[in-house]
Amino acid sequence: MKNTTRTNNTALRAINAAPAKAAALANKNAVSDDAFFAEESDIANEARRQAVEVITRFLIWIAEGANAHNRETRTTIALYCVRPDLIGNPTLEKIGDAAGMSEQAAYKLARDFRLSMGL
Repeated sequence: MKNTTRTNNTALRAINAAPAKAAALANKNAVSDDAFFAEESDIANEARRQAVEVITRFLIWIAEGANAHNRETRTTIALYCVRPDLIGNPTLEKIGDAAGMSEQAAYKLARDFRLSMGL
């Protein structure tokens, strides 16, 4: 009879332990899930980081001009590519004439800008 009681006690402990283990596992998973959702990424900081990266690439491309005249032309071409309305919607021919270059040279510079910026 002692043997049966011992078996029954062991079986009862196992049955009682199973829900406790399941609850502990559920709590562990809940804590991990809560931690995952509690650590929100800061969207504003990510947006700033991306904006700084784009502006830096933009300024580096402009600074690649050999002299002030070339940097001025590069600035005009960059504005032509992203916001032509800010400079009066000129054509590449007009930009080239003002810079003392051909329309084809202005086009090549605009294409270089677009490729450099991923546009």
